[in-house]
Amino acid sequence: MSTENNDQPPAPAPPPPPNRPERPERSAPSAPPAATTASAAVDGLPDDRYFNRELSWLDFNARVLALAEDESQPLLERAKFLAIFASNLDEFYMVRVAGLKRRRETGLSVRSADGLTPREQLAYIAKRNQELVEQHASAFEQRIRPELAQRGIRIVRWAELEDDDRRRLLVYFTEQIFPVLTPLAVDPAHPFPYISGLSLNLAVTVRDPEAGTERFARVKVPDNVPRLLQVQSNGDEWSATFLPLEDLIGAHLGELFTGMEVTEVHEFRVTRNADLEVEEDRDEDLLLALERELAQRRFGPPVRLEIASDMSEHMQELLLRELEVHPNDVVVINGLLDLSCLWQLHAVDRKDLKDAPFVPATHPAFAEHETPKSVFATLREGDVLVHHPYDSFSTSVQRFIEQAASDPHVLAIKQTLYRTSGDSPIVDALIDAAEAGKQVVALVEIKARFDEQANIKWARALEKAGVHVVYGLVGLKTHCKTSLVVRQEGSTIRRYCHIGTGNYNPKTARLYEDIGLLTAEPSIGADLTDLFNVLTGYARQNTYRSLLVAPHGIRRGIVERIEQEIEFARAGKPAGIRFKVNSLVDEQVIDALYRASQAGVPVDVVVRGICALKPGIDGLSENIEVRSILGRFLEHSRVFHFVGCGEHWIGSADMMHRNLDRRVEVQVPVRNPRLVKQLDAMFDSALDPGTRCWVLQPDGEWEPAPQGSDQVRDHQREMIALHGAQG
Repeated sequence: MSTENNDQPPAPAPPPPPNRPERPERSAPSAPPAATTASAAVDGLPDDRYFNRELSWLDFNARVLALAEDESQPLLERAKFLAIFASNLDEFYMVRVAGLKRRRETGLSVRSADGLTPREQLAYIAKRNQELVEQHASAFEQRIRPELAQRGIRIVRWAELEDDDRRRLLVYFTEQIFPVLTPLAVDPAHPFPYISGLSLNLAVTVRDPEAGTERFARVKVPDNVPRLLQVQSNGDEWSATFLPLEDLIGAHLGELFTGMEVTEVHEFRVTRNADLEVEEDRDEDLLLALERELAQRRFGPPVRLEIASDMSEHMQELLLRELEVHPNDVVVINGLLDLSCLWQLHAVDRKDLKDAPFVPATHPAFAEHETPKSVFATLREGDVLVHHPYDSFSTSVQRFIEQAASDPHVLAIKQTLYRTSGDSPIVDALIDAAEAGKQVVALVEIKARFDEQANIKWARALEKAGVHVVYGLVGLKTHCKTSLVVRQEGSTIRRYCHIGTGNYNPKTARLYEDIGLLTAEPSIGADLTDLFNVLTGYARQNTYRSLLVAPHGIRRGIVERIEQEIEFARAGKPAGIRFKVNSLVDEQVIDALYRASQAGVPVDVVVRGICALKPGIDGLSENIEVRSILGRFLEHSRVFHFVGCGEHWIGSADMMHRNLDRRVEVQVPVRNPRLVKQLDAMFDSALDPGTRCWVLQPDGEWEPAPQGSDQVRDHQREMIALHGAQG
């Protein structure tokens, strides 16, 4: 779906990303030994053939920010993109920056694929991030906030409030906020308090009027209270005024420090290392090991300190010293800290300022006619390809699992669960199936980052209901999205399967673009049976009939097919490669694509986030184009088309080391001509020269496209029209 309101004409190309700091000189670092670099020459390919993955990720977040600055977007959708930018950046620091810091501090000499040390990468990140953060704050303070005020949604500071509003808020503070606040002093008897990750805090200086001494104190802003407090409704349902919670607390600090004079107060926020590393021991319970590590996550070392731009130098030095933060890890923000709070504004009932409501359509194969068919009867007639969110998840994949749970002829259900919602109907269906006496196996990946606690909870609920639960594999994450249903049909056992690119999560299925194959193809059913035997038992199997399975088969299978396209091109036969992925980082896959380009194979890549491949370079990649599409829905599917081979594949794996080497992933071929036509239509829309996107340049810049055209196509909008979904 388009990122603009459905009732509006197609929007012009989005504004370009901001100017970046000068990109790293690839020849600047001294050449490391061949054993310590991933970019050593291969088959004559140049050493400087990769972009830095971390800077590429920051470029991705810059594209998110560009959507917030795009005036063709509905205003509250622009505020939403500001919130997404902030949340993205939090996770980037908790994981990626934290990992680089750990490598720097341990003295590991491994350089990135583009030849940079961890220290050099951190320096580039700090500079680029500060520029983006300043642009982010400016977009809110100078553009979004004033425009919201013009439309009746005001975010005000304490000094802007009327006396009546202040009196009402004082009552609220006294009754609801004051009792939960705990001022923590710092002096010889009170050590500097622990500052939890991502919490918003007030750094306060108080002066004793009698002794004349000054002391520091910290006040945590409660995180169980809405960050933006609605002051009033402005007399109608179309307008509202909000006050940041920290302003209310800051205005009443005198209530916390009775008899003292508050001389200074500033907001700050700490981000801590959340790059969890579970010490996996084959002789130790994986669940217990993970719970132990989760307990330690909140005590990870700081990796970023965000401070208000008006913070005094003295206060900043105190925080740096007590938190043991390096000055390079300080991010100065001119305005509100943590703009993820703008999700609250997006919840305001202002349909005129948002995208039109969206209702996914039921896939035609599952639409109820005069005599509704079961999902199993439908799949016996042929495969079904579902494309979410355009095709409803609840009336396709969810119905598949629910019917399996209630069908008396179903003997067994086997399922992988990586991330699911808190009130998951999929989990409920598996519990119902187990309670009905069916054999139910669920592989719950409890190492799914930031969903560990939720997955542990659901794993225990499933176990309690009699489901056979497996907690992943030692040394690997199980990231594949697979379901296998075994059904008795007369004297025959038939297997029904779902393999997809997205999680079994009905909530994100309305926001994430994903593709899934529902099939009764015997070879795929046999492969999934073998795969579940690997996941739940001690089977060792690296090859399958129809599937490609990581960590052993996907990279090899993808590279082999690229090489086949090269042979087709050299023989003068039709050849071509089309990829749609979230990230393209793996050097072996990128090098194979370079070789394909050198052989004359046209290569088109649609990437949402990180791309380390350099397109459009003469003699290396002049036949490769890379584009990125962002919009209302998060482009999440992974699809691969090899033109000469005549093959289309979908699956869970991105072209990254972690997916191809350290995860169980599954790619499945889509062979039915009718379904292949669906995938081709998706590619044709995404790659159309008139489709709104960003195009990656040889120097790493992302240029908005198309340029100078009034006829701009919106890919997501066209997918809604193609699938008959309602907008």
